[in-house]
Amino acid sequence: MDDMLLMACKRPAHWLPTQKKSRRKTTSISCWSYSTPNSTSATASAATLTRKPPNSISSRPLKSTFEDIKFPQALSPDDIINTTFIPKKENLILYGNVGAGKTHLAIAIGVAACDAGFRTRFWRTPVLVNALTEAKRQGTLSRFMKHFDKLDLLICDEWGYVPIDSDGSKLLFQVVSECYERKSLIITTNLEFARWNDIFADTKITAALLDRIIHHSHLLDFSGRDSRRLMDALLNRAAATA
Repeated sequence: MDDMLLMACKRPAHWLPTQKKSRRKTTSISCWSYSTPNSTSATASAATLTRKPPNSISSRPLKSTFEDIKFPQALSPDDIINTTFIPKKENLILYGNVGAGKTHLAIAIGVAACDAGFRTRFWRTPVLVNALTEAKRQGTLSRFMKHFDKLDLLICDEWGYVPIDSDGSKLLFQVVSECYERKSLIITTNLEFARWNDIFADTKITAALLDRIIHHSHLLDFSGRDSRRLMDALLNRAAATA
């Protein structure tokens, strides 16, 4: 399982960044890479985070990080950098095409939240659903759900990339309900709200999920962006042939 645990408070030494982050306000969001241990245990599979070198091609300045993202009037890039949406229990929905940088930004926000002292966890949504299903099968669902009790921010990546059956939809709804007006959610998705019925087998569950997620949410629209991965590949190829 490849969930990532980002813990800001009392995290073990191996969770700490390789470089100490300045507490001063900065003009860029640091880029981080991650690796996943070989483990099938949902509780022992947190990936380690390491700061990429400053000259990394993926280490973009702030203007590039937010370039071509449509922000709602009630939210600014500074609100994201300073994680001011988390104490308000507000959610972020990062919507756009595959490869547009939604996961990149979600991880950067997660790291910023950790550094600000917020307890944060990152999951790929299909992996989270599988872990919930396995916990239910083993009779440990109540214990598993306690992992979410003390969180301030939950990040669900790749929401809608894989269809979820009825049982999985109900389990995911439990997680969202636990977070509703008590924690902040960040969701990355490439599907508009009208197509969420294509994800979940139960239309009633879909409506209930939408109701709880959209309330107190800000939509960041990445649909005006080209694939960042494709652009990086083209830049690297051009540099190699130059």
